[in-house]
Amino acid sequence: MAKRKIIRINEDLCNGCGECVTSCAEGALKIVNGKAKLVKEQFCDGFGDCIGECPTGALTIEEREADAFDFAATREHVAATEGPAAVARFDEAGKKHGLAPSGGCPGMRMRVPEAPAAKQAVAANAQMPTAIPSELQQWPVQLHLVQPGAPFFKNRELVVMSTCGPIASADIHWRFLRGRGIVVACPKLDRTEGYVEKMADIFSEPTIPKVIVVRMQVPCCGGLTMMVRAAAERCGRRDLVIEEAVMSLTGDVLSQKAI
Repeated sequence: MAKRKIIRINEDLCNGCGECVTSCAEGALKIVNGKAKLVKEQFCDGFGDCIGECPTGALTIEEREADAFDFAATREHVAATEGPAAVARFDEAGKKHGLAPSGGCPGMRMRVPEAPAAKQAVAANAQMPTAIPSELQQWPVQLHLVQPGAPFFKNRELVVMSTCGPIASADIHWRFLRGRGIVVACPKLDRTEGYVEKMADIFSEPTIPKVIVVRMQVPCCGGLTMMVRAAAERCGRRDLVIEEAVMSLTGDVLSQKAI
């Protein structure tokens, strides 16, 4: 048994809605006595779909000693408990997210896209290009560190950015940061307790007209959108516009729309 990332369920936050169960293609979760439970450690591969669907933030990923994910055993479990349609869904999820028999979260799967010549690293003896000026107009940016009511949250739109976004895209500053406030968070690896409450306090600032969630296309990043929506409902404002921008792993904006 080795230390690995696996789902953690906060039963105090779980309302038994079952959204996580229906979103888990591996059949790793079920509702028992009104609470979500992990069926077996072998069936949880850190895929992250359940995190994105949980409306209360009860699901997080923790790193602990756990049985390794078993692709074959999980597929047999899905076939035995849910039938052929569920197996087809399991296989389709595997194709969509690049899940191989070795398993693993799609957000953790290694990818090395071929870079065009213009994007190749500058040689050590070459002259470095002029730096592109930053559009960041505040500090701090991490959600744990910012304070509701800070002056940089007033009279401007707010971006709630996934931690990976600025690394994936070279266009982040001019596309999303220019003239806006920002907070950065990761729904999978951060300690997210209190995130919804803090964002609700930030959103209650009446001069913030819009909140834009900028998330990656990997399933677990959907948890960021879920937390923002929950915070928007909690803040009590009905005039606040919420948008979601989904970014590919190579930095392209796949979609941006009101939610």
